[in-house]
Amino acid sequence: MDLKDQLKNLFPDHQFEEPVAEEKPDIWLQDDPILCKYEKRKGKPVTIIDGYSGATEDFKKLAKEIKTKLSVGGSFKDEKIIIQGDYRDKIMELLKDKGFKVKRVGG
Repeated sequence: MDLKDQLKNLFPDHQFEEPVAEEKPDIWLQDDPILCKYEKRKGKPVTIIDGYSGATEDFKKLAKEIKTKLSVGGSFKDEKIIIQGDYRDKIMELLKDKGFKVKRVGG
């Protein structure tokens, strides 16, 4: 017996409303591949994602999603996502799961 059944037993006259699922707007998928680069800045490894031609807000959402899924730090600067550490393989897998074409650059 779940919570909904228990509430129906306690309040038989009450009409329960089904929650309406909100549709999440998908990120615009482009035809050109997104570039996933590896660099060292001040001796520390960083992964740079570049080449997205959609809206800046979509790219910022993508940056936030990548950072939360990988539990890493990073930023969004100059139309690029900069992730701290070498996470090329994991990021490429995440982007491919979302439907993007990804190209690995360097190394």
